[in-house]
Amino acid sequence: MIETPRQRHDVAGGALVTGALFLMLAGLVSDGAQGIFNVDRKLGKWPHDVTYDHHWLRSVFVWIGHLSGSWELGGLTVLVAIALALKTYRRAAVWTILVMSSTGLATRGLKLLIARDRPHWQHPVVTLTSYSFPSGHSSGIAAAAGVGIVLSTMLIRRRGLRRLVAGAAIAVALVVGADRIFLGVHHVSDVVGGYLLGATAVMGMLVAFDPRPRSIALANEPFAEAYPIRHRKIAAILNPIKVDDPGGFRTMVERIARESGWASVSWWETTVEDTGYRMAHEAAVSGADLVIAIGGDGTIRAVCDELAGTGIPVGIVPAGTGNLLARNLSIPLYLRAAVDVAINGQDRAVDMVRVSGDAMEDATYLVMAGMGFDAAMMEGVNEDFKKKVGWLAYAWSALKALMFPAIRVEVSIDDGPFTKHRARTVVIGNVGNLQAGMPLIPDAAIDDGQLDVVLLYPRRFLSWVPLAARILTKSKRTDETITRMTGRTVVVRASAPTPRQLDGDLIEPGRELHAVCDHGRLLVRVPR
Repeated sequence: MIETPRQRHDVAGGALVTGALFLMLAGLVSDGAQGIFNVDRKLGKWPHDVTYDHHWLRSVFVWIGHLSGSWELGGLTVLVAIALALKTYRRAAVWTILVMSSTGLATRGLKLLIARDRPHWQHPVVTLTSYSFPSGHSSGIAAAAGVGIVLSTMLIRRRGLRRLVAGAAIAVALVVGADRIFLGVHHVSDVVGGYLLGATAVMGMLVAFDPRPRSIALANEPFAEAYPIRHRKIAAILNPIKVDDPGGFRTMVERIARESGWASVSWWETTVEDTGYRMAHEAAVSGADLVIAIGGDGTIRAVCDELAGTGIPVGIVPAGTGNLLARNLSIPLYLRAAVDVAINGQDRAVDMVRVSGDAMEDATYLVMAGMGFDAAMMEGVNEDFKKKVGWLAYAWSALKALMFPAIRVEVSIDDGPFTKHRARTVVIGNVGNLQAGMPLIPDAAIDDGQLDVVLLYPRRFLSWVPLAARILTKSKRTDETITRMTGRTVVVRASAPTPRQLDGDLIEPGRELHAVCDHGRLLVRVPR
């Protein structure tokens, strides 16, 4: 991904090198150079003979060829583009289509221009009559691999997972290229030429068209300001373990702020002992006009708690695993786009929730509090496993905690009489969606001044299946399996000490939670 002029220069240079190598190779092939023909013949004979002698191997390579054909890659391109567009990454969708379509058109045009015959073997494994240079399978898969690597760099925050995606993309490209040689339908130079053409298309299009979302500052009219924005200051509070390259991340934030007209960016870093409270306080008293919180849900909750009621807007850059607040506010998970929203978005007043109870200090939360199964799920997450696989660690822990014992609870809404229930989990929500967009509380809104309570009581293990279906379809039917309540204040009492959580952070097990909604308490930056 191009972030700096130096990176643009390097990518452009790479495109020129691969393009020049392709033209040199195409010139040799077009002139019918005997040397390259001899090399192709020597390198291609053994793979072809191996496939001819092993019928099962022929079947494997034929299937690989079918799966990586132009129609198949075209269909995959359309699906990826649609998925990107639905996720609001429209420029990335356009870029993907441009790369794949330009590669396909260039391949077809060059085949007709150079008109190289297919390899001739005494006992052919597969016979094709179309032209040979460059290999369409190789150019297509090379372009697809490049698209996958670029998109992973843009959309995947975990360095290990990005490396895994890049390695898998390169491995698939090599397998498809080898398939063409082992079937004897392409010369080695055809495959190499296809790789060079695909790589040139990816890097050239990356220089010509930026796949990253356009800045809000470019796509919208600026807001009217009481005094010039160039005199205003940003304070950024960073959890340094949540980004791969803190130095590079700082440079990116400062560049976006400078391009958007802000005067300066001051930095604070959280610590294990303080997740952001002191830093947010110092940022506020230093005269910051905007505070950006960069980290997981814990860091964001601490900064928002400290700045609630101050009138200083908080920009949220979700760099954690759950990122539930960001998801419910439609803040993009792509870090650069989230920084753009934090700096150039619009302010929205949202509710905060004050919560108290036994065996805990008074606290606040923004997303949801829970007792029972959901807290047990958080408790069962292995932190090392979470660092490797992200939100899948929560899914695994949830499977292990599905049959958390039912608890007897009493619930009071707006100081009304207590009602008795049995439940495996009780959630007091300020927003509606859980991980993967599951609409646990479809009618909840973060700025409606109301809390939404949900009690879930599947009697048996398999009862979770119809319950999940009811949640996913946003069914409003209530019974003893799923109970919903709404009010400004909520009190939940359990018959025995029960696991509890606030915004995904575990607190001491206890018997009671008392939650009160503070309407419009906090200003946050959201997309325009």
